[in-house]
Amino acid sequence: METKKTKYDTNPLDPEVVRKTEEVRGEGGGGAKTQQVKGATRDIGNETPEVTRGNVYSEAPTRRYDSPPLESPYQSVFVPPTYAPPAQYQPGAQSYQSPTQGPTSRSVLGIGLPEKWAVVLPYTPLYIGLVMSLLELFLVPRKEVKVRFHASQALALHITILMIQTIFSVISSLTDSSLGGILFKTAAFAFLIISMIRVSRGEPHRIAPLGEPSQWFNEHIEPRNKG
Repeated sequence: METKKTKYDTNPLDPEVVRKTEEVRGEGGGGAKTQQVKGATRDIGNETPEVTRGNVYSEAPTRRYDSPPLESPYQSVFVPPTYAPPAQYQPGAQSYQSPTQGPTSRSVLGIGLPEKWAVVLPYTPLYIGLVMSLLELFLVPRKEVKVRFHASQALALHITILMIQTIFSVISSLTDSSLGGILFKTAAFAFLIISMIRVSRGEPHRIAPLGEPSQWFNEHIEPRNKG
């Protein structure tokens, strides 16, 4: 009995395999033959080169990053960016930044002394500077920022010196040796003199360890003259 064959049967041993395959694909004699296209070759959708070059944004042109063209849509990577300078932090409205110029001879409100003396006298050694610091803080109004700054800083400095001298006095009484106290008094005296010279010249003179106590004295000692 002969096996039933279908159109998908492509047995290579079948002598009719070529004809059947052509009939299935439509490539037999009844199909339309492929026609050769004749004629001149022509460009399709080709823009004029001058038009393309005229628009720098249509295509990214080849560029050198060390010398970008003026019409470049972005800055060169070799040009460092510019930033706005950071704002200087000021802890309070009464904070004082030491100026580069020396104190003037104008009269300070509340005490009537020239400014060049009002900022120097609080650093006077012994108890003179301590008394002057207190007087200026009680009499000078808050708008005299420079004078009040040096008065409060000098007051904190004198109190610190007195506290350390008291400690050395106790140590001296226990050890019968006053060498440490003498050396500290000499160093404190020299530091106060140097402070007077620096302030009189208008040089910046801010003692960092005394920043908080100085600000506390300036804020909590109310001047008699509110103006």
